[in-house]
Amino acid sequence: MKVDIEKALRRALKTGKVYLGSKRTIKALKSGEAKLVVMASNCPKELKQEIEKYDKPVVMFNGTNMELGAACGKPFSVAALAIVDAGESEILNVQ
Repeated sequence: MKVDIEKALRRALKTGKVYLGSKRTIKALKSGEAKLVVMASNCPKELKQEIEKYDKPVVMFNGTNMELGAACGKPFSVAALAIVDAGESEILNVQ
């Protein structure tokens, strides 16, 4: 089953719990709250390496940090985000 990542992301933002931004994402990974991480295609290498240290699923967003921010309905760039609670979204099925 193919899940539309943008649609799933919007639904997770609306019905679940999502942490936007690299600092908040790393914090969620450290605390074990994050179930899935979504990274922009132009996510900085250092951040990518830091995120990959944790054994959590990572989905690459097929777009830049500005496009990921826009997909989240935000007027700013988002390099990474953590899905803590997917809500009614199918986002955890994206692999």
